[in-house]
Amino acid sequence: MTETETKLMQAAKLAGCGKLSRREFTQLALASGLTLAAANTMFATAARAEPKRGGTAKFGIAHGATTDSLDPGLYPDQFTGTALWGTLSNSLTELDAKGNVVPDLAESFEPSDGAKKWVFKVRKGATFHNGKAVTADDVVASILHHTVEGTKSAAKSLLGAVKSVKADGPETVVFELDGGNADFPYTVSDYHMAIMPKKDDGSVDWQSGIRTGAYVLEKFEPGVAATFNKNPNYYKADRGWFDRVECLSIKDVTARTNALQAGEIHYMDRCDLKTLDLLKQNPEIVVSENTGYGHYIYVMNVTAKPFDDVNVRL
Repeated sequence: MTETETKLMQAAKLAGCGKLSRREFTQLALASGLTLAAANTMFATAARAEPKRGGTAKFGIAHGATTDSLDPGLYPDQFTGTALWGTLSNSLTELDAKGNVVPDLAESFEPSDGAKKWVFKVRKGATFHNGKAVTADDVVASILHHTVEGTKSAAKSLLGAVKSVKADGPETVVFELDGGNADFPYTVSDYHMAIMPKKDDGSVDWQSGIRTGAYVLEKFEPGVAATFNKNPNYYKADRGWFDRVECLSIKDVTARTNALQAGEIHYMDRCDLKTLDLLKQNPEIVVSENTGYGHYIYVMNVTAKPFDDVNVRL
């Protein structure tokens, strides 16, 4: 198979799963030498595939450790971030496909007093996996979980500007900050800030794994695997397509790749760049390359040469 044929096959697969628009596919196809009619036919055939609900999805993930915990404040890596947050949990807000912050467990959020005060409305109808309705008290307890004395939560520093967080009735949460912060809704989208049920003593129940997400925890073996079943009461109708999800910790990239090719798993992360072209040639595998949100920063001492010169910094 030529490089051009491989690219077209990958483009068709991406179009079939909605990751490539008709215009994008047509431009690529025409650049590869296809006629417009052939490109349109190829796109229509690929796009005709409808996503199916049900079944079991098996994920092979490059992380996982015996020290992993159900405490979201201690989530250290991709396994806990994907398996324990992505399946189980929701935060007050989330980022959409374009990186914009949008409501999640919060139905809305509004700033006042120069963005020093933020009011979040809890989503009506949202429930925990045990059937209990999510309330403002649960949200407050979940946030305070990361700020209590002695906490080891990775989110503690993110909430350093929060002077207070209080419930104002069953559906309203009020944050008071020590200064204006227009980006505060981004802060509470962090994957450590999963909303959990409040216990009678004021703390949260993180030990049970009861959350609000699309899947309900069945079993968790730290460093090995986590299994989940679909939450029939999830408030997002367009999420949770599988009946069951299994997340497996497979740290070795060769083992992950072999498992994917053998059909033992349906998804793997962190592909080996050396075998990427080989995977692309497999008609049963879609290689999805996405731009991440991470970025590198370079800290410069602007009081010392040469970084005191704005031309150097730019």
